[in-house]
Amino acid sequence: MAKTLNRVQLIGRLGADPEIRKTQAGMTVATFGLATSRQWPGKDGTMQEETEWHNIVVWDKLAQLCGDFLTKGRLVYIEGRIHTRSYDRDGQKQYRTEIVASDMLLLDPKPSGADGDEREARSSGPAPVVAARSESRRVPAGAVQNSSREAEVDPDELPF
Repeated sequence: MAKTLNRVQLIGRLGADPEIRKTQAGMTVATFGLATSRQWPGKDGTMQEETEWHNIVVWDKLAQLCGDFLTKGRLVYIEGRIHTRSYDRDGQKQYRTEIVASDMLLLDPKPSGADGDEREARSSGPAPVVAARSESRRVPAGAVQNSSREAEVDPDELPF
């Protein structure tokens, strides 16, 4: 049997602050639009640009983090899967394609004028990194959680 893959990686800017809601079961869900753009030179030499909007859906603790840290205009990395759902509107079947996010990474500093320390907004240092992963991808107990395993590897055991 052939394996399949449904994985999406996006880097884009939020079109609006995330909308945070609670389901009847008490789960937190965040939704927001993410814009990605591509540019290319046109036949006449001018730069052309195309923007694609993606509907992002985030669940549970990751949704709460999105509500706490994401704001309109922020540059963010989103990883997840494509999901198309259907619903009825006025007797017509409608479809909506969404990205169900499992990972989120902030790629720029908090925008000026946002809540927080004034010194942080004026800082020209590197962007603070906020990374979050969905609970469904939790590392099993006892597994190595450090991605840098250099201290654990004996150079004599390397095959090259």
